[in-house]
Amino acid sequence: MRVFVTGGTGLIGSAVVAELLGNGHTVLALTRSDASAQAAEAAGAEPLRGGLADLDVLRSGAAQADGVIHLAFGNDFSSPEALAQNVAEETAALTTLGEGLVGSDRPLVTVSGTPWIPGRASTEADPVPTDGPVGGRSRTVTAVLGLASRGVRSTSVRMPRTVHNEGAGGFAGLLTNIARQSRISGYPGDGTQRWPAVHALDAAVLFRLALEQAEAGTAWHAVADEGDKVRDIAAVIGRRLGLPVESVPEETYGPLGPIFKADQPSSSTRTRQALGWEPKHPSLLEDLENIQP
Repeated sequence: MRVFVTGGTGLIGSAVVAELLGNGHTVLALTRSDASAQAAEAAGAEPLRGGLADLDVLRSGAAQADGVIHLAFGNDFSSPEALAQNVAEETAALTTLGEGLVGSDRPLVTVSGTPWIPGRASTEADPVPTDGPVGGRSRTVTAVLGLASRGVRSTSVRMPRTVHNEGAGGFAGLLTNIARQSRISGYPGDGTQRWPAVHALDAAVLFRLALEQAEAGTAWHAVADEGDKVRDIAAVIGRRLGLPVESVPEETYGPLGPIFKADQPSSSTRTRQALGWEPKHPSLLEDLENIQP
């Protein structure tokens, strides 16, 4: 397939582009800058200049492709307003991409987070929460899956709280960055809450499988580690950086504080069985050993 990919030069996107190219697909990658365009070309993809707010560019990219994988999302988590702006921008972009594929039976693979269910690991059958700091994102993804009734093979790959590679990425990466700044490797609450995780290279395989195989209107879990305790994550970060490991106020993490504090293990049993996905790369706690002091 010729696949239009948004966010194709980020931590996850670069792995997805490599996975697609390594399995016989070609890639048209949305790129916001000269540097991103050069990175896409170096990886073997064709760049298409523009950002998520450039809706005409998105229409053009979707029209040129046999399928779409959407990964791009704003990186500003500094305030509730910034997060809301990220969600609004993505909503407009996904609406545009989806409308461009109506009636074509082409695949549209998008991304959301794994849900959290009190007392147990979430599964692919559980709905994503539509309230909270990123509830708008879940509502948008739900609408995209609804395009299955309009001739779009829409699917969603639900990502865990940490997608990692070489010690970087995801919520664990945010913990590391905050630890470097504050000189404390912190965690909210008592740290027994669990975060699911996946290596970026394993997640990339699942995006390809969803593009190639998944039925319309389905959701899948890119979960390798069902749930690592946050204080265990902080302990590795603290040891690697030579910092004390302590509980810190939830407010330390701004608008993401309530999410950081939640216990949210997740299962990928159905995904593994239905799509034949099997994670092979290092676990989160193993990968965090790559953090450089």
